[in-house]
Amino acid sequence: MKTPIQLRQENLAIVGTTMPVPTYERKDHETGIVHIGVGGFHRAHQAYYLHQLRQLGEASEWGICGIGIRDADKKLHDIFKEQDHLYTLLVKHPDGKIEPEVIGAIVDFELGVTDPEPVIARMADAATRIVSLTITEGGYNFNPATGDFNFDNPDIQHELHHPDAPRTVYGFLTAALRRRREQDLPAFTILSCDNIEHNGDMAKKMLLAFAGAQDPGLAEWIGREVSFPNSMVDRITPVTRKADIEMLRNTYGVNDAWPVTCEPFIQWVVENKFSNGRPPFEKVGVQFVPDVGPYEKMKLRLLNAGHSVLGILGAIHGYPTIDACMEDEIFAEYLRAFMDKEATPVLGEIEGIDLDDYKDILLQRFANPNIKDSVGRICSESSAKLPKFLISTIHDNLASGGSITYATLVLAAWCYINDKGTDRHGQPIVITDAMTSELQQAAGLTHTDSLAFVRQESLFGRLAENERFTKTYTGAVQKLYKNAGIREHMKEMI
Repeated sequence: MKTPIQLRQENLAIVGTTMPVPTYERKDHETGIVHIGVGGFHRAHQAYYLHQLRQLGEASEWGICGIGIRDADKKLHDIFKEQDHLYTLLVKHPDGKIEPEVIGAIVDFELGVTDPEPVIARMADAATRIVSLTITEGGYNFNPATGDFNFDNPDIQHELHHPDAPRTVYGFLTAALRRRREQDLPAFTILSCDNIEHNGDMAKKMLLAFAGAQDPGLAEWIGREVSFPNSMVDRITPVTRKADIEMLRNTYGVNDAWPVTCEPFIQWVVENKFSNGRPPFEKVGVQFVPDVGPYEKMKLRLLNAGHSVLGILGAIHGYPTIDACMEDEIFAEYLRAFMDKEATPVLGEIEGIDLDDYKDILLQRFANPNIKDSVGRICSESSAKLPKFLISTIHDNLASGGSITYATLVLAAWCYINDKGTDRHGQPIVITDAMTSELQQAAGLTHTDSLAFVRQESLFGRLAENERFTKTYTGAVQKLYKNAGIREHMKEMI
């Protein structure tokens, strides 16, 4: 077998004999977009949309400069440097077909961990007209129960007193916007691409809270000049596996240290309000609307909550992946019951969307056996996800008199996982969460206080004071602690 060829700009002609590669010029590509948080999702979604535009000969001034502000970003920075910022996108179809394509929309990458100046300078540059974000739900630094900015964060306290030495997204954004104001440059748009309802509004609220504490005059200018469009993003993007890297080497003869895998489905709905121009994304299928709220809510309450339902219940049962959960008829029926009886009734009408069709497609996407999205990934950072995805649905159904039993069992299972830490086979359940210590401490008190876990108001609000919820939750917890066979409990409910 021939030695695999390194994925680099100079080798694209050879790589292009086995898979599609960029046909556009990348050398003099302007970076009109600076993106903070270059993970797999960004590379499968926003960067892919821009790549499609560039393949059409459009948007030459809109190249992406990736930004890393965490120590963990150094690995991708180094790989990108070696690969001229190129990577392979592997689209995995349910029938086993895999479509690889080299993506060239990202043309630079700056690290701001040890030296923030290159990042601030790039964001403050006149060519930068959009700063987009995929920083995860936890990156927004707000209290899930109150929605208020968390000023107790030590990095935030550091930035308030050292504005030229930022550590968080808020410190970098304010430093760059301050410089633009001083240089009389127009403000850039801040475009959130995270799974938070009203993500643009949330980004605006949090940034103005921070900037108001650091520099009230700047906060006033930001509020007047910066646009924060809300957006709804969707494409399932599992963690890259070693097998994906090896498949590229063995099947296509390409050495890519960090390819990205994704499903065929892709969607992006954006409010059309930008302060300094935008690429013509509508030419590649992006939907621009006056109000993205209904679409956001639909996606968060059905897709994201549905993922958490399968992930948390599947973790206790011992299923490793989401598609494995969907192969189980009980899990599939339970998920559909949750969607139909609890999530859908609180969504209302959504223009242009048939919710039954949408749910049918979701079930097909979750069942894609070629994606192998791990239960661990789906369950990670549940403390940041569940208040927006699932607990909000419980609150709405309590207010309207709707069903809460399906979602409540998921919360009881979440408590059980944090207390016991093992599945039904006694195997450890390893889930990453910034609140792990708090979750485990509260869950550990369940033996003496069945409501201890849901008394965490920062996550659950005042659910522990609601009689209907506490009766439902206590019953679910008692059943689980008596018999951890989650599938039996699910079967009883459908």
